[in-house]
Amino acid sequence: MSASIKEMMQEIGQKARAASRAMARASSEQKNQALLHIAKLIREQASEIQVVNQIDVDRARKNGQDAAFVDRLTMTPKTIETMALGLEQIVSLDDPIGKISALQKQASGIEIGQMRVPLGVIGIIYESRPNVTIDAASLCLKSGNAVILRGGSEAIDSNTLLAKIIQAGLAAAHLPMDAVQVVSTTDRSAVGEMITMTQYIDVIVPRGGKSLIARLMAEARVPMIKHLDGICHTYIDADADVAMAVKVCDNAKTQRYAPCNAMETLLVNQNIGPTVLPLLCKIYQDKGVELRVDTATRKTLEAAGFSGLVDATEEDWQTEYLAPILSIKTVADMDEAMNHIERYGSKHTDAIITNNQSQAHRFLREVDSASVMVNASTRFADGFEYGLGAEIGISNDKLHARGPVGLDGLTSLKYVVMGHGEIRT
Repeated sequence: MSASIKEMMQEIGQKARAASRAMARASSEQKNQALLHIAKLIREQASEIQVVNQIDVDRARKNGQDAAFVDRLTMTPKTIETMALGLEQIVSLDDPIGKISALQKQASGIEIGQMRVPLGVIGIIYESRPNVTIDAASLCLKSGNAVILRGGSEAIDSNTLLAKIIQAGLAAAHLPMDAVQVVSTTDRSAVGEMITMTQYIDVIVPRGGKSLIARLMAEARVPMIKHLDGICHTYIDADADVAMAVKVCDNAKTQRYAPCNAMETLLVNQNIGPTVLPLLCKIYQDKGVELRVDTATRKTLEAAGFSGLVDATEEDWQTEYLAPILSIKTVADMDEAMNHIERYGSKHTDAIITNNQSQAHRFLREVDSASVMVNASTRFADGFEYGLGAEIGISNDKLHARGPVGLDGLTSLKYVVMGHGEIRT
């Protein structure tokens, strides 16, 4: 790493730490004013945003990036308006900072409670999508944090302009502009420096592909809020409603293929398999989904006249496809299903379809994932759908935040003690 990169990142860190103190004491009105001003500027500068974004898009095409990559990078009028609406939505959310909960009086006379406070400085490392600059910054601001944003090199021009808009919004609300900083260099060594700056950054949130997150897991010294894989399962129990199972499992796989909460493995009880599998797999094949199946599932489907099936391998059970591919396994009972999830799952989101309440409660208690669902599509594992307003990401860790991470996930709790002159005897 060059000395200049190290010095630049240290300066960014120092500024963010200083700004975090001002953000921690900022009022809800100030934070909301900043967010509304940013939304106003985004709408006013929509044409300029598109012009600058086109520079990034043209460069990506010139560098041979595929159509999906270019699509994620492109900011359309709809994308820009969605960013503005997202800011207004976050304004409407309750400000968690400063709230005291569970205040209880002790025998000594003192009262003990817990106050919700910002984490401090959040570092966000992300790829491709420039709208993350607005989404991530707005959640951090509303929760009273300072944030350092390091977007992908492919979106550097878009991200730089959006950062200026955010800083103008902060200034209009008399908040420190350094509360949001975008790392201006595309040098990858800046990431290496950022993830070890424990004296300045309190938590890192990676938003990107598996390779990025794997690198950060190996090298980071700053704690992270992250998930690596989204290998999500749905188990169709023997006591499932067949029509419900078909509807939910179709949605879980085909509503969108790329999100991390899309179902990747379907587990089916052997007693209901001959009834539900032909109905469901016809839908999948009609939609162009490749089916990778175990021996028992193949036998059931071929008896029903299906062809074009692929034998599932050991690797399939541990693969997040993010594509129109689904692995299917027939299991003897729920215990086998839960054992499969324990062995191959990524602790992201898993669901059961059943009308048996005791089975449902067992599944909820015993499946060790960030989100566990009964009779619902795994596609609901999302901050907006959970009523969080928005999310900064999903965590499958057990400490601090778990599942979709919204405003509360970007805060911590500290004990507060209210006394009246009491002394300990």
